[in-house]
Amino acid sequence: MRFLFYNLLIVTLLFTSCKKDENTTPEPTINEDASTFKEIATISIGGIGAAEISAYDASTKKLFVVNNSSTNRIEIIDLTDPAMPKIIGNINLVPYNGASNSVACYNGKLAVALESTTSKQDLGKVVVFNTSTYAEIKQITVGALPDMVTFSPDGNFILTANEGEPNDTYTNDPDGTVSIIDVNNNYTATTLNFSAFNTQLTTLKQAGFRSFGPSAGNLAKDIEPEYITISTDSKTAWVTLQENNAIAKIDLTNKTITTIFPLGFKDYNVTENAIDISDQDGGIAFANWKVKGMFEPDAISYFENNGTQYVVTANEGDQREYTGFNEVKRIGSSSVLLDATAFPNAVTLKTNAQMGRLNITTTLGDTDGDGDLDELYSYGSRSFSIWNGTTGQLVFDSKNDLDKRAQTLTTYDDGRSDDKGSEPEAVITGKMGTKNILFVGLERADAFVIYDISNPIAPQFLQSLKTGDAPEGILFIPAKNAPTNRSLLILSNENDGTIRIYQPNLL
Repeated sequence: MRFLFYNLLIVTLLFTSCKKDENTTPEPTINEDASTFKEIATISIGGIGAAEISAYDASTKKLFVVNNSSTNRIEIIDLTDPAMPKIIGNINLVPYNGASNSVACYNGKLAVALESTTSKQDLGKVVVFNTSTYAEIKQITVGALPDMVTFSPDGNFILTANEGEPNDTYTNDPDGTVSIIDVNNNYTATTLNFSAFNTQLTTLKQAGFRSFGPSAGNLAKDIEPEYITISTDSKTAWVTLQENNAIAKIDLTNKTITTIFPLGFKDYNVTENAIDISDQDGGIAFANWKVKGMFEPDAISYFENNGTQYVVTANEGDQREYTGFNEVKRIGSSSVLLDATAFPNAVTLKTNAQMGRLNITTTLGDTDGDGDLDELYSYGSRSFSIWNGTTGQLVFDSKNDLDKRAQTLTTYDDGRSDDKGSEPEAVITGKMGTKNILFVGLERADAFVIYDISNPIAPQFLQSLKTGDAPEGILFIPAKNAPTNRSLLILSNENDGTIRIYQPNLL
């Protein structure tokens, strides 16, 4: 009996020792070259709107894709072999009386953001599903028009950016809000609005914040949250306020909005910011013009460098065009009056081959209140920017590099020169080895661009690649979470309904 006991003890100790060694052995280092991504697979989901946003669940090796083409569902793709993705099913969202805008995954859970199909101005919802069985776990009411959903890195929170767009006549403008769902507290939701910042409005506007239209001055209604990123420690979130030209910072521990960072404007009359301003000037010609761009970011992504928090934005630009309120005019419009002192050659500038085709806002620029425009402001800044996450200060802007990269790639759409250029819409950051890598999706150039941002003040261009028609979502899967222990980049292309998968070479 004693002999048997000692044998069992030895076996137990050996097993425990082996198990401990297995758990504490570091993952093998994957040496990948971030400048060598190439397409390894394409899968078609459907027509226009069939592949908007994707989320990956590492526990089941599945990709979940928003499909709003001819149906209302989430497509499920098996990514066990990324080179041969397979559609294996879908989740029907029709019973939930909502259209999906965004998806996110964490450890066996899928969160879907749904705007109301009865009215966009009604409250939206998040539905959480099991990624193995597709069974519903929970439904949670959030703010109006949840446009983006994400999990915190620790999985304790689900956040939604609830845009709160007005109806077409602008007679119903719901609050723009952010909802924080506490997963471990029975998915209890706290929905925050921006009314507390009304007293700061004058100061905010002086720094480049926009509050305009029928709800101007009422920041609860006027602010329209667009996209969210969260710090690695899950304590802080940053939310883009696109039409308002700002970023909000949120304390997740106390569930409060702490700061609004106005983003200011970009001067296209500076040499390095030269743009192609017209779609009717006979070609692609980058030049300086007396006009400014509002950053107005869409997507935002977080990264850290030497203990400092940073956020990267895709400065797409957006405008309000409703029956009840429309801010957009072309410079060449007869109703756009240019100040004679500021623009002595106004007649020439207003021609289509010069500035006449550029879309601008009519809500800014009349600095002396005499009815003509002393300054001109266009939508977006045709760039990505890196901001200090603590202070909101601009650390780096890509100037006109995105448009020029698209031109070199022969994908620049000259037909969009009068609007937002290549239209950077999506950004995602990721770690590859010790490097911080940035991926930027260009919706109108049908391409994406890769940079090494390990030095935030001086990013290094690595690569640009063509993708499908109108890339809407961009998803980076780090090697440690990927099915084959190789980093993957997933592009969801809205106009041709394809998912395209990219992988880098090994060093």
